[in-house]
Amino acid sequence: MRTIVFTKKFEKMLKKLSPKDKDRAVVALANFAGGTSDSILRVHPLHGKYQGAYSINITGDLRAIYKNKNGTYIFVKLGNHNQLYS
Repeated sequence: MRTIVFTKKFEKMLKKLSPKDKDRAVVALANFAGGTSDSILRVHPLHGKYQGAYSINITGDLRAIYKNKNGTYIFVKLGNHNQLYS
């Protein structure tokens, strides 16, 4: 089981999602915490302004960004591709 933490900003972003996307996010985050294969969640390292962070796919366009601090996964941002990377 992975230890995950959500920043206040991440929690606010989660609350703003549509009910359908919120449900999908909760499932994906639970799968991540449970150790689901990173390839299923399409985990990948980020570059540029998010150097050192990683992204998981919630849906085709919805992403969650996290950082790994000594085995604790801190989720910092949530949004669609344009919101996060533009």
